[in-house]
Amino acid sequence: MQIIPNVAEDDSNLKKIGVSYALLFKWIFLGIVTGIIVGLAGTLFCHMLSFATTYRQAHPIIILCLPLIGPVIVFMYHFFKDYNDTGTNLIIKAITNEEKIPLFKAPLIIISTFLTHLFGGSAGREGAALQFGGSLGYNIGEMFRLDTGDKKILTMSGMAAAFSALFGTPMAASVFAIELASVGSMHYAALVPCVTASIVSLKLSRYLGVEADAFKVKVIPELTPSLVVYSIILSILCAMVSILFCLSIKYGRSILDKFFKNAYLKAVAGGLIIVLLSLIFRSGYYNGAGMNVIEMAFEGTSPRLAFLIKLLFTAITLGAGYKGGEIVPTFFVGATFGCLFANITGFPIELAVAMSMTAVFCGVTNCPIASLLIAFEMFGFEGMIYYLITVSLGYAISGYYGLYGSQQIRYSKLYFR
Repeated sequence: MQIIPNVAEDDSNLKKIGVSYALLFKWIFLGIVTGIIVGLAGTLFCHMLSFATTYRQAHPIIILCLPLIGPVIVFMYHFFKDYNDTGTNLIIKAITNEEKIPLFKAPLIIISTFLTHLFGGSAGREGAALQFGGSLGYNIGEMFRLDTGDKKILTMSGMAAAFSALFGTPMAASVFAIELASVGSMHYAALVPCVTASIVSLKLSRYLGVEADAFKVKVIPELTPSLVVYSIILSILCAMVSILFCLSIKYGRSILDKFFKNAYLKAVAGGLIIVLLSLIFRSGYYNGAGMNVIEMAFEGTSPRLAFLIKLLFTAITLGAGYKGGEIVPTFFVGATFGCLFANITGFPIELAVAMSMTAVFCGVTNCPIASLLIAFEMFGFEGMIYYLITVSLGYAISGYYGLYGSQQIRYSKLYFR
């Protein structure tokens, strides 16, 4: 039945439409501002990490200085009276609650992550990007004197812009920033500014010389019953790997905290352990982000136990107080595990690596929609049905483990309530 509104309701609807357009223009403007500011920061950050990686690989002896850099990073945080840095969890709390994000967080995480990568710590970059992107977005909201709800939206927009600038996946970045804080309850009001900020940031960073990470999966076989079985097995195993990754990060930090009460001593000890492990394995594969090893995995040549060794390196690095992200190590672990699975079973290598990267990322972040979009943007849409299998099963089987303790999973993974 169609209800014909009266004149008063017509006037009200027209006013609502006018308000909606005003809000739309407001969020497009703020998204552009956020995209420009965060895009410039992301571009600088990316070039800094590129220099750090190139310099470390050309001068591997610099890794011996890692134990000396750890206390410097601790001092920087203590100087700003940040004695218990919660990293990305603080950004999530700013969205789900009303936590304030100080502006110094942005330069602090950029500089400390650069030092960690330069001297051979095992860490990623996108987790750091979420932190400085969220910090800049929140403080842009402060600058424009926005209310609490609007500042939360700009925090998400900043996260999306930073992720997009570094990873080159604007669709996934936009959804990931919205999906991360409250799984199952997405704030669609943030969609326009997040999309705007991520696109502006992406275009700006590409113009300034930042290259996107993309891995073309050339062989996509037709789905057969045997490949379905292999895909299910791989998905289950990847869910287990994602749980192992989360536990290693959690207990790596708690074990080091138990043995070293002083933050400076803990940083020195963690640095010494990383130096010792680097001398044992000698390859340099496990220092820094490890994008070169991910490329090896797509070629089927990564070391068989690389995923376990990377887990160890990353857990010690982050647990000791060095800075960076967990997301690229997640991709490293997923890629090398997928390579191992393919070499054992005969499953197409490139497809197995792409599926594993997607499934492990989904398991540790609990963000299935963003995981699918990352797969589409990084690997192409042709393997869609395989990515659907791994994401759905990986999300369900990985349980309620995750990298971020502040993340809220509002609905059960296995039943409707």
